[in-house]
Amino acid sequence: MDWEDAGMTPTTAPVTIRTDRLVLRTYRSGDHQDLLTFYGRSDVCRYLFNAPWSPEDAREAVQTRMSRRDLAAGAVALVVEYEGRVVGSMSAWLVEESGCTAETAHTAEVGWAFSPEFGGRGFATEAVAALFDLVFATPRLRRVVAEMDARNESSARLARRIGMRREAHFRQNAWIKNEWTDTVVFAMLRSEWHSNA
Repeated sequence: MDWEDAGMTPTTAPVTIRTDRLVLRTYRSGDHQDLLTFYGRSDVCRYLFNAPWSPEDAREAVQTRMSRRDLAAGAVALVVEYEGRVVGSMSAWLVEESGCTAETAHTAEVGWAFSPEFGGRGFATEAVAALFDLVFATPRLRRVVAEMDARNESSARLARRIGMRREAHFRQNAWIKNEWTDTVVFAMLRSEWHSNA
């Protein structure tokens, strides 16, 4: 992985992360058009909180995510590019734990979405591995979690491929899109990531 920090350090938020095939970077204003190609699909949004995006939804989401550039300060949001095309998006944000504030949190939650058009090539695994490198470059963070709809088998497989373990299964704990849904939680400790890397 290659960090291009442009005045930032790997423990804040790099402007660009390069993997073997991908470029992960913070959001830019024109990203809404590329993101709409998959966030506008009902199959992509089936297990997400949001309905398929409209063009206005895409513009608003990009505007919000453009400010998420520093995990140490709260959150980082990245798009994933392959050969100049946005093929996915990922985020990491600090989780307030018992006895901790956002400023002293030791856990980050991660989330992702990828275009089905580029599925089956290992891009999601490669991108999420780079995201974990970024998260664990923040010295105080010792744990990463990912929560997802229990029916979202593709995300669960990705979490397992990265080396996360399933820690919990909450029955009908979330009211999403007019139905009660189950949530599963995957997690990994910093020490486990180093042993997987």
